[in-house]
Amino acid sequence: MLVAETYNEVLIAPEHLDAASRLDFRRAALEHLERTVQRSGTRVVIDLQHTTGIDASGLGVLVLVQKRARERMVAVKLLHTPAPVMQMISLTKLDYLFELES
Repeated sequence: MLVAETYNEVLIAPEHLDAASRLDFRRAALEHLERTVQRSGTRVVIDLQHTTGIDASGLGVLVLVQKRARERMVAVKLLHTPAPVMQMISLTKLDYLFELES
């Protein structure tokens, strides 16, 4: 099962960003970050358009990616964040960590 794919330098998040998809998405996101750094990019873009749910595991992966990106002077941008996912990010007060675009 493909949980994340990249095209045009954008990482597509899985439908459910949770404990079940955490490891695969973590691997894909960190690889995406490495590719961004190798091409001297300044921003990792993750498209959440198809993500209908997120739990603490999923939030943890996003925070990990943001932390690793910040260490390399790279920003993390979340695209097309659905309302339920945005609500979870806001409720946990993590919205300040990311560039958010609806």
